[in-house]
Amino acid sequence: MYRDTSYDTPGGELLDGDRELRIREIEGADGSRRALLTYKSPRVDGPSGSKPEHETAVADAGAAHGIARGLGYLPRLAFEKRCRNYAVERDGRRLLATLVRVPGLDGVYLEVETAAEGSGGLAPALDVVRGLMVELGIEDGDFTPELYTDAVAARRGAGGGGRTGR
Repeated sequence: MYRDTSYDTPGGELLDGDRELRIREIEGADGSRRALLTYKSPRVDGPSGSKPEHETAVADAGAAHGIARGLGYLPRLAFEKRCRNYAVERDGRRLLATLVRVPGLDGVYLEVETAAEGSGGLAPALDVVRGLMVELGIEDGDFTPELYTDAVAARRGAGGGGRTGR
């Protein structure tokens, strides 16, 4: 289970700049718990929604939330994702394939991601990701550019979701 909280400035500067600040709390099937702090830069590929990200583990999720609020960031959207992760290797790259269900949204989603070195590494990384998708029987018409956060916010209505980031 992933519990994501997206933060933004009171004026929405992160979202307006296509950037994100997120605290993710993860509960494993074995009861283990961990938390991650993530900053995502603006998209570098529109069709895939790919964003460079910087992520680090945090020892205390409550403290991380307190720090974000103390620095003036406001929680803009919180939601859960039920995920099953699979490590995959293709063409010398390590990929993470994740099956995702978001309570309140219809369907099951598949995310596939890998690291790309600099802007020159993006196209080869996306080629490997797309190749795995084809291998899994995923067709072009199956893709959606919509972000979970946008879908959750839309489902909750303008008053329930507020501004969101991914």
